[in-house]
Amino acid sequence: MTSGTPERVLGFDVGSRRIGVACGSRYTGSAQPLEVIAHRAGGIDWTAVDRLFGEWQPDAVVVGLPLTLEGADQPASTLARDFGRGAAERYALPVIFQDERHSSQEAAARFAAARRSGTRRRRDADALDSLAAVIIVERYFARPSCGQPHEET
Repeated sequence: MTSGTPERVLGFDVGSRRIGVACGSRYTGSAQPLEVIAHRAGGIDWTAVDRLFGEWQPDAVVVGLPLTLEGADQPASTLARDFGRGAAERYALPVIFQDERHSSQEAAARFAAARRSGTRRRRDADALDSLAAVIIVERYFARPSCGQPHEET
């Protein structure tokens, strides 16, 4: 890392049933969708998360934080915070929480545009979840304070 700014991050869009994952680079300010990991009542598939960490070797973790329109926590915020705490303990990396308000709508709009252009054939929930993770990572890199997160574990 340079000056405390992560060069490569794994981004997560944590939902009650699925966790969308993306990998992003500070150099490009962009991210690519990777996959979706199961999030069941029994817990997170940490084996799948471990594999991604081993493959991508991130410097930090960016977790989408679902907030209300007023910026307050909501029940879904607890899932994201729990995942972030688990990742911080498991991988000993900084975990940055990125406001994810409207990321699902933006992901749906991007998906629809790709479908109109012929690059996507059908609506796929997995593609939407990993695309939401892309948006979360891109928003993190676009922040003026990138590398100096407003909320980190």
